[in-house]
Amino acid sequence: MKIRKAVFPVAGLGTRVLPATKAMPKEMLTIVDKPLIQYVYDEAREAGIEHFIFVTGRNKNVIEDHFDKMFELDATLAARGKKAEQDILAQNQPEAGAVSFTRQQAPLGLGHAVWCARDIVGNEPFAVVLPDELVLNTTGCLKQMIETASTLGEKSNVIAVEAVPDHLTHQYGICGVGKRTGKMFEVDGMVEKPAKGTAPSNLSITGRYILQPEIFKILETQERGAGGEIQLTDAMIGLAKSQKFYGVEFEGERHDCGSKPGFLRANIAYGLKRPELRDGLIAEMKKYLGE
Repeated sequence: MKIRKAVFPVAGLGTRVLPATKAMPKEMLTIVDKPLIQYVYDEAREAGIEHFIFVTGRNKNVIEDHFDKMFELDATLAARGKKAEQDILAQNQPEAGAVSFTRQQAPLGLGHAVWCARDIVGNEPFAVVLPDELVLNTTGCLKQMIETASTLGEKSNVIAVEAVPDHLTHQYGICGVGKRTGKMFEVDGMVEKPAKGTAPSNLSITGRYILQPEIFKILETQERGAGGEIQLTDAMIGLAKSQKFYGVEFEGERHDCGSKPGFLRANIAYGLKRPELRDGLIAEMKKYLGE
């Protein structure tokens, strides 16, 4: 099962981190020195993705600009002899024709955002990557999932999962656990935000998916669910009636950068992983904490 395309839903309003996102897309908030959208793009590229599809909304043009070539900046860097900075920009530049953008005109939920990419994806399996969730690991989360998908049947779906505290399962989409092989298992049912004490497991569905194109037909007529939005989980529950779903407990540390505590935690975690920043960051933290 070859996965060539990835969909990035980036039309959200970022209300959990206001006022930072009043005029700037949440996806352009920086973790250390790179915007969130660059991290997930790099993760997808590492996994072998060839076509990157961004589902945008109003006031999101800066995301498109980020992946474009800026001749004025390149010329200025060249004139000042800043080759290292030029090389960084060149590494982040997608190949011509590898990036597509489409609009979600109304905030109708994740499921609707994915459906908006249907014509660009076409009739082939694809990945969905939520930009406000980062996974810190040497081998990216999506690459782990694609390696798993390569061992499965051609009409299989894969979701990334992680364990959450039992008393918090009502806040997440939760999947049931069937036959297990190492870190992978057959998904035995899914439920969106189950009532307390009713969750089939403590494994939550996170922001990485590999889906078959039949999901689009279901999303086309999907009724609104939680929050009055078209939920992707509801559509996956429908697709699971005819296709198999597998869960992968990925290796790595997940950061929910759509929340203020998660965003701050991610900056510290990613900063500590940078050799040139680690010692200085630790020294500043000790100074701040009075140690």
